[in-house]
Amino acid sequence: MPETVDTVRPPLMEVRGIRKTFVSRGLFGPAKRTVAAEDVSFRIRRGESIALVGESGSGKSTLARLVLRLERPDSGAIRLDGEDMLVREPRRISLAYRGRVQMVFQDPFSSLNSVHTVEHHLVRPLLRHRRVAPGDAHARAGELLRTVGLEPPEEFLRRHPYELSGGQRQRVAIARALAVEPDLLVADEPTSMLDVSIRMGVLNLLAALKRERRLAILLITHDLASARYLADRLLVLYRGRVVEDGPAGTVVESPAHPYTRALIDSIAGAGRSEPLARRAPDAGTTAADRGCPFASRCPEVRDRCLAIDPAPRLVEGRRVRCHLYPETAAEQEREA
Repeated sequence: MPETVDTVRPPLMEVRGIRKTFVSRGLFGPAKRTVAAEDVSFRIRRGESIALVGESGSGKSTLARLVLRLERPDSGAIRLDGEDMLVREPRRISLAYRGRVQMVFQDPFSSLNSVHTVEHHLVRPLLRHRRVAPGDAHARAGELLRTVGLEPPEEFLRRHPYELSGGQRQRVAIARALAVEPDLLVADEPTSMLDVSIRMGVLNLLAALKRERRLAILLITHDLASARYLADRLLVLYRGRVVEDGPAGTVVESPAHPYTRALIDSIAGAGRSEPLARRAPDAGTTAADRGCPFASRCPEVRDRCLAIDPAPRLVEGRRVRCHLYPETAAEQEREA
């Protein structure tokens, strides 16, 4: 584990057994229940970065919204420094929680209000969360811009977002999140709308913040290359379930779950028309589904896969939901 990760104190955040379903009602026919998160658990420590990886619709953004508490789970716990925040704050989310868990949005062009200057975007959270006195806000805003590599700060403070490039906007968005001195930064596809040439700069900035400030980062992405570069651990999601969870290098270089292997193969065959794994209908996860959700697309499917949803197994240092591995591993996982 990287030296910046705090392994002495309890985890900064622990998500335990989270489940979230959405109900869609049409004009005709019965309501459809879609499971966006099913028994999702993970821990993140100070100075650690975790990447949630998967296709569109896998549940990544829903989990981000649950951690940010923009959505409330049907069941489960979200603990911050050991305290279940769903119990402590069942309805109204405190300003203190908002300050400790901040968000960097995917689209740098819509996350900032072009009517206001960069200084306005930075000063507002500083004053709202009482991080500085009003007279010191301007100087502190300049320091935040230096932190994210926008210099000279006076030149950028007076600009409006529409006068900035995409990379500069995203750096301002990161500076705004840092203004309240968060413990955890949730980054939702922070480089997906940027040119390839400037993505590495933003990833390097996040890596430096993690290392120098022991900032915990929850990265939401479909890009395995970015996840491998920034994250210490990968959680691979498929239809709301974590199907593989382990060290980033191990998961990418030696994937254990068939879906993880399919994700990696899809990068190598990016120009081909074949979909991930084998072509099969994917009607979405409903309450009536049985068996492994990936069974209809899995090239290694077995009869057991069609009838029983596998429990997580401990496999060579990572957790894997797959019947390809023995039940003894599942028993070890339940005891862990």
